[in-house]
Amino acid sequence: MLKAGNYYTLKISRTTANGQYLIDEEGEEVLLPNRYVDEEKEEGDMMDVFVYKDSEDRIVATTEKPYAVAGEAAYLEVVDKTINGVFLDWGLAKDLFLPARNMPYRMDVGEKYVVFIYTDNVNGRVVASARISSFLSNSEITTEPGQQVEFLVAQKNDLGFRVIINNKHWGMLYHNQIFTKVSIGDKLTGYVRRITEDNRIDVSLQLQGYKEVKRSVDALMELVENNGGELPVADNSSPEEIHEITGMSKKVFKRTAGMLMKAGKITMEENRIIKK
Repeated sequence: MLKAGNYYTLKISRTTANGQYLIDEEGEEVLLPNRYVDEEKEEGDMMDVFVYKDSEDRIVATTEKPYAVAGEAAYLEVVDKTINGVFLDWGLAKDLFLPARNMPYRMDVGEKYVVFIYTDNVNGRVVASARISSFLSNSEITTEPGQQVEFLVAQKNDLGFRVIINNKHWGMLYHNQIFTKVSIGDKLTGYVRRITEDNRIDVSLQLQGYKEVKRSVDALMELVENNGGELPVADNSSPEEIHEITGMSKKVFKRTAGMLMKAGKITMEENRIIKK
């Protein structure tokens, strides 16, 4: 059964004055309106489409790609506001509705907010909610320390940023783990640093310890080789300068450069490292 808020690969079954009808393996059809029809596609061809409900509550398909789909968190801008709720720009011609009941705080036109997108069980429409915690849970953790994860930066506090991990869990990115600019709404790739006994998840933008250094060795050596055999950075360079040139924290850079020197691949002078 086709469900609004998801991508599908469907077959073109027939063409009408209103567009092409696409069909799934169970024989359910959905209309792809004329404005999205690819004239090079014929009956029997497969198409990747996003399915949602139009303003008349009909299931329709589109080749447009929303910024996020049902089951995902996103940072979206309010483009209209009514007594019943707000409308968000999510990349489709039809804006995404966020009902007033899903607004825990005031939301203004022109501002962006972190929301969670889901399919309403009652009417089947794709809607949004700013009550993020209703869709996240840390009671059963689905990740582990050292694992690479995707996360959305959702909230800022004195310790750092609260992040939404894999659209499933709350996590924390602490200030002392940040070596670049981070802002609300950023989608980042990082790593699980630790999971506490009470299921709090701490994340980092870099791998920790030996694993991080091992991966960084190849990256740093490649940088040196691609810059004529040297880089204008050394142990006494500032953390900001090291990160700008290498993308690494100073701690990781020093350990990585140390491994390369021990392996006889580079030497280090006062203000630069040189390939041997």
